[in-house]
Order: sequence, then structure tokens, then C-alpha cells
Amino acid sequence: MKARMTAEAAFRLLADGMSRAGTDAFLPTLVEHLATILDVDHVLVAQVEEGHYAQTLAVWSQGALQPNLRYHLAGTPCETVSGRQPCLYACEVQQRFPEDELLGELGAESYMGLPLFGLDGAPLGLLALLKNAPMSLTGLEKEILHIAAAQAGAEIERSLARQSLQRSEASARESERRLDTLLNHLPGMAYRCLNDSEWTMLVVSQGAEVLTGYSPAALIHNREVSYASLIHAPDRQPLADKVAEAVARRDTFRVIYRLRTACGQLRWMLEQGQALYDEDGEVTCLEGFISDISEQHEAQRVQEAVARVASAITTRMGDDYFHQLVGHLTEILEADAGIIATVDMAPASLVAAGRQPPRRLTTVSVSAAGGRRDNHSFDLRDSPFAELADSREVIVRNAAAVWLPGVEGVFTAWVGRRLENTRGDMVGALLLLYREPTDANAFATSVLRILSTGAAAEIERRQDHRRMRQLAYFDGTTGLANRVRFMEDLHQMRLAAERTQAPLGLILLDLRRFKEINDLHGHQLGDQLLATVAGRLQGTIGKGESLARLSGDEFALLVPGASAEVVEESVTRMGEAIGRPIQLGRRTFSLKVSIGLARYPQDALTPGELFKAASIALYHAKQEDEGVCPFTASMGQALERRQQMSERLERAIAQEALTLHFQPQVDLRDGRLTGAEALCRWHDDEWGWVSPGEFIPLAEERGLIRPLGDWVLRCATRQLLLWREAGLALPGRLSINISAQQFADPRLAERIGMLTDGLPASAIALELTESDFMRDPEQAVETTRTLNRAGFTLAIDDFGTGYSSLAYLRRFAADSLKIDISFVRHVLESQHDSTIVQTIIAMAQALGMKTVAEGVETAEQAAALAAMGCDQAQGFHFGRPLPAEAFIARWEASMRENQEPAS
Repeated sequence: MKARMTAEAAFRLLADGMSRAGTDAFLPTLVEHLATILDVDHVLVAQVEEGHYAQTLAVWSQGALQPNLRYHLAGTPCETVSGRQPCLYACEVQQRFPEDELLGELGAESYMGLPLFGLDGAPLGLLALLKNAPMSLTGLEKEILHIAAAQAGAEIERSLARQSLQRSEASARESERRLDTLLNHLPGMAYRCLNDSEWTMLVVSQGAEVLTGYSPAALIHNREVSYASLIHAPDRQPLADKVAEAVARRDTFRVIYRLRTACGQLRWMLEQGQALYDEDGEVTCLEGFISDISEQHEAQRVQEAVARVASAITTRMGDDYFHQLVGHLTEILEADAGIIATVDMAPASLVAAGRQPPRRLTTVSVSAAGGRRDNHSFDLRDSPFAELADSREVIVRNAAAVWLPGVEGVFTAWVGRRLENTRGDMVGALLLLYREPTDANAFATSVLRILSTGAAAEIERRQDHRRMRQLAYFDGTTGLANRVRFMEDLHQMRLAAERTQAPLGLILLDLRRFKEINDLHGHQLGDQLLATVAGRLQGTIGKGESLARLSGDEFALLVPGASAEVVEESVTRMGEAIGRPIQLGRRTFSLKVSIGLARYPQDALTPGELFKAASIALYHAKQEDEGVCPFTASMGQALERRQQMSERLERAIAQEALTLHFQPQVDLRDGRLTGAEALCRWHDDEWGWVSPGEFIPLAEERGLIRPLGDWVLRCATRQLLLWREAGLALPGRLSINISAQQFADPRLAERIGMLTDGLPASAIALELTESDFMRDPEQAVETTRTLNRAGFTLAIDDFGTGYSSLAYLRRFAADSLKIDISFVRHVLESQHDSTIVQTIIAMAQALGMKTVAEGVETAEQAAALAAMGCDQAQGFHFGRPLPAEAFIARWEASMRENQEPAS
């Protein structure tokens, strides 16, 4: 995500909007939240009508909801939205679509459109984002858009279904009013028959064969088949009673029943008729019209069933929705049991690798014998319902025994509907089971097809919320809780510790050298290493402990009931888990860990203070060899001083409140001044003089060393130029220390030349420690040669402490070696140090390099070094570092004697 909003905050805001699904506020809330999450100026959701027009359902623009509008798609970017992929115009969208006046009114510079689909894949509309600046999307932002588009499509489909149901109900009422008139014009069978229970036909129309499959002659006088025997009803007597009652009232009669045709098919019939009477008022026969109303009747039954279920369901989401839905479906469709189940998919990594195991069904609602049953999970492909893995709808009218987990008895028939999300992926199943063979027909499948839409949408909503929660609260690499979830756990566990008056421990772990492994072997292997470490840590945590990955290579563990012994035991377990070698492919890694720990209430009282205390302890642990450090009050004070020092140092650099002191470098043969080293000094108004040994490492750690180094170069340049203007050119060169961070700059020579503008390169000698040279020897070779070509000389400082290779030393374009003070200090007392110094001098002479001894404090040391062949020296014996005026006063005579013409 962009800096404006974290992934966790984005998904929490999106989830809040999704909770309004099924209400009028859903789409307006969705466009508002998308504008905030994705930092765009305009968002709209529109339904496409007649293929050429868009009718907006919600519009967010310039910080507020706007009235809906209808516009023609031609000439607009919305016209190009098709397929299932986003359509992006990252910039200059007005120039691409000059006929779209709305783009100009909005001031849009970029456009993103996504098509919206129903569960059956039918296109419904579009979701559009517009921004008054260029637009780009990250992978995470695309996932947010996918979820939003799926939910918007489902919402439009739900709205259309409601509108369709309302129109159908109105149409049904109108049809009922006009039914008598309409039936006179429907194809069917006109008849006359005796008034007996067998419907003995006297006269039938030619429509009989179309209606029943039997010719009129076959039905007259029941010559081949009795019409009464074709009537398929549990009891034909109620039909006869209805006719008799109407006849007795001298009224017309109207009955509906199912008829078995010659091919064995069951069709719904509407019969309307009346009685004929003789002169005495006796009934002689019946006459009327019979028509096939199967389609109309089934549609009406489906509408009535769907309306009945919809009105009976009091909740639109959650488990209660599933329980009510399956219960009413079971009752209406006369099933013995019903279930709604979700599909448990394999992990994404297995799906991508083609190793997806059989999918499992997990029931969310089971109804049997009028009551609920416990939920169960079972393999889909090994179950009797396996066909649903590949088919949307399955009817099994008579099959082998089917067992349903948690339900007693055997079922011999079932009807199933595959539940799919907006992408067409199977997310669940809706099943009705029968103990006896069933003649389930289009009525049952139509009802299931309509009501399965809502069930699938609710399952997808659940999955989207679960996915959003996963992204918002869990780390994608390790599966552990992330920092947001961890801080919530810390707050809750701290409250629990306060209630129970029990201590709470917080342990922070940081993998040492992980960045080096990541840089050397790549992020993919680094992620595998982190996941392996997380798995080990997860496998060792104790009861009630909470583990999280905070960031990068840092993990955290919360330990309830954290006595000193319990915390020590947890630390030991964590250290041992990480300490075992890790094998990844052909590589084996042995990791070390830094551990900082703090306890409530001993070290801190609030969650924030406890986390700060553990972080301080971790910082100190990283500085120590053993790597385990409990928090102490003095640590906080020291860290606070470092923070204050960092802030003051940054101000001092910006305000040029530092000073340069200069320490002389002399020729050991005659004591003549040969140059000086510029040393940075800092005097704080409150703290006084701050040691370079304290603020230089801090500058390196806090990213201030480059601006500090630039200031030293500028200040030294100004001072050398001032001396030259006064006729006091410094003999030799002024040595200036270069940090490793500065040395890593591939344009270092160019930058130094700019900072020392006006001064010849021959006046400057650059110093870099031996260990810094050896961080990247090949790069150091190239950089030193570039600096040498620019005219600067280089000295390898602290020589003898960095383990440089002679092969590299020969290739470095360095002019001199500075012998480290640790060897010079004991050159008279230690034969070992004396031998090292002689070796360094001999090696430098062999390579044509000068040697400079640091830290010379006595005349005896100076004499011994001169006897060994050392060229130059600096130290307290020759002079302490002094401000510019004091330095020049001390060495002015020498400088005048040795003044050379400026280069």
C-alpha cells in the first residue's frame, strides 16, 4: 500500500463497508471507502442498460456523494471496459476521449474501470475510478478492487432479483384477473363427457392428441384408455367433489391437476367446464376445455416458493441465514434432509504447483427431521456428491444408499446445486436429500437455482471478510500475526495481567545477519528462511503464549504468567529453535539471534511502555556478543541520551556549529611538519565537549555521517584557502577521514571535487579504515583508482586491524599506510607488536608506500619507529589536536620555513 494508508487499515475500512451488504447504504459506502483507500478523486458504480447506457447507482466525487446520472457509453472510457481484467488509462484520459464532456467537468487525468458480473457470468455494469492526476495500482490495491467489484456485482444482482420478484408478483396478480379470458384462446382439448367418476368421453376435440398423446378416438367411451386413469393425484375424489359442488350450485367449475401423458410425462392441466341439463333440470353431461399450464403453473409455484422462503427468512447474513434457508427449502420441497456446505480449498501454493488435494465440504447448516444437526467435514470427491465438483446442478432420483454425516438413516435420492462466486469458482454446495426415490423436476431445481444465488453471495462475503482479516492481521510470508494484531494482543493480555495480578513478559527476537543472507541469496530464499524460523518458533511456544512477526527479521513473543524462571525458559526455547542449522535446498544456514525482553509491571505499566522497554533491550542485545538482554532502567536513559544526541548533532551539522581541530604530522627523521589531520570536534551548549568516540559512531548509525563528512570537507577547504591567502600554505597534505558510507558512493571523486572547489586535489589526502576497504574489495579497487586519477592521495587508516589481503593491498591505489595506535602504544614493551610494526613498514616499502604511525606519545617511541624506517608520525608527543588559530600559532614558523609554491 501507499504511505497514505497501511494494508491493515485499508482492509479494515473495506470490511466495515461490506458489513452494509444488502442495505441501501452499501454502494454509497463502498464508493466513499474506495476513494479513501485508493486515494482517487471520483468513484462510481453503474448498471449498464440496453448495452449502450450507464445508469449510476452511487457516485463519489470531490469528497461527497453526488446525484446519480444516466449517460451514453459511446466515446467514453467506460465503453472500453470488457472482459474480466481492469481497464486502465494511467494518464491523459481526456486527450484519449475528447468527446467525453464529463471527464473535463471532473478534471480527470486517469481512469480505471472494472466490469461487474452476476453469479452466472452475465455482465451487469461497471466500477470506475477517476483521478485528477496519473494513476498506478499495486498488487494489493488490485486485490482490493477485485473484492469490491465482486461485492458490487453481487449487490446489483440482489437488487435486480428483488425488482424481478416484485414485477413477477404484479404480473401474477394481473394474470389471475385475466385468466378466464386468456384460457379461451389457449390450445387444448374441448370435451363433452358423461357425469361419472371415470370421465367417460362422448366428444373430444383434436387438441386431445397434443395434450395427452392419445388420439380423440382412443379416449371416446374410454376405448383405449380411461381419462380418469391418466389423472395423477393421491386421491381423485377431491377433484370430483369440486366438480360436483359447482354443478350443484349451477356454476362453472375450475380444477387443476397433473396428467400422465402417453409417454409417461407428468403435465399440469387446467380444466374449466360446466354442466348441461335436460328439460327436468337433470344433469345430462359435462362439457369444458382442458389446457396444459405446466410452464405457467411451475413458474407460479417457483415464485410462490421463493417468496415464501424470502419472507420467512428474518436475517440476511450469518449462520442464522443458512439455518433458516435450508430449513424452509427442506419443508417446501418435501425433502427429508438439507445441507449448505462450504468448500475448503487447498493452500494457494499447492494449487499453483498443481498438487491440489481433494476439496472438502464443511457443512454450515444441516436440517433433518425438522431440526438442526451438528456440522461435519468430508471429502467432496470421495462422497456421493462428487458430481458437483464438475456440474452446476445434479439430480439423482434413485441411487445407491447415501449416508449423511451426523444424520441417522439412509437416503436414496438427492438434488444438488453447486454454489459459485463471481469468478465461477466453486465455494460451496446446496443439497436436498430424500429417503425414497423422487420425481424431482424443474420446480425443485428452479427454486434451488434462484435461492442458491443468495447462499453463494453470503459464502463469498464470508470468504472476502476472512481474506480481508487475513491481510489486515496476519503476515503473508510466515502466517503469524502481524504488528497490528500483535499490538491488539499486547493490549488485551496486559489488561488480563492487570486483572489477575500476574506478570506479563514481552520477548523481542532479531535474526542476526539476515539482511546479508537476503542480499546475497535473494528475497525468495530469505522468505523461505523466515517461514522456516516462524514454523520452528510456532512449534515451541507454550500454552497461552502469543507469537508474531513484527517486520523484516524481527519476531515477538508474549508470555503470560512471566516469572523470571518462565521467561528464561521461553528465551531458551526460542534460542534453541533458531540455533539449529536450517537446510534449504543445498544450502545450510546457522542463525544467531538477538533477544531483548521486558516484563509488566516490573519494567513498564502500559502496553506502549512495555514494547518500548523490550525494544530498548533488543537494541542493547544487538551490541553484545551473548545476544540476550533484559531491560534495565539505565538502558532507557542511555537510549534517550542517544536520541537527544542524534537530534542535537543533526542541528549542529545543519547550523555548522561544529569545529575542526588539526593535529600535526611530522617527518620522523628531522621533526619537520609534513602535514596535518583534520579532526571534527563538537561542543554542545548544555553538554560541553562531546567525545568523537560517541558522536561519530552515532552519526554512522543514524545516517548523519554523509552530511557530517560533507561539512568536514567544506570546512577544511575554507581553512586551507584562508591559510593560503595569508601566505601560510600547509606543508604536504591535509588528511581527512572518509566514512564507509561515503566511500560506497560511485561518484565519490566527483562529489569531493565539488566540495573542495578552489583547492588543488594535491592539497587533500583521504583516509579510510582498512576494514572499510575490505567490505567490498573489488569496488574499493575501482574507487581508489578513480580518486587517484582525480589527483587525491589515499591512506589506509588503522592498518593491521582489518585483515586485508596482500593481493588486494597491491591493487589498491593507496599512497600510505597508517599504523594503528594499538601496535604503536606497545611497540617498546611487546616483541609481538614490534614485529608487526616492522612487518608493516617493510611491506609498505616493498609496495612503494609511505608509513605514518598514529598515537606516538613519547620520544622513545618516535626514535624506535624512526629506526625501523617509519616515515612519518602523529600523536601527543608532537602535538595535540588544536583549533585552527592555535595550530597555526604553534606551527607558523615551521610552515613558513617549509613553504612551497602553491600547486
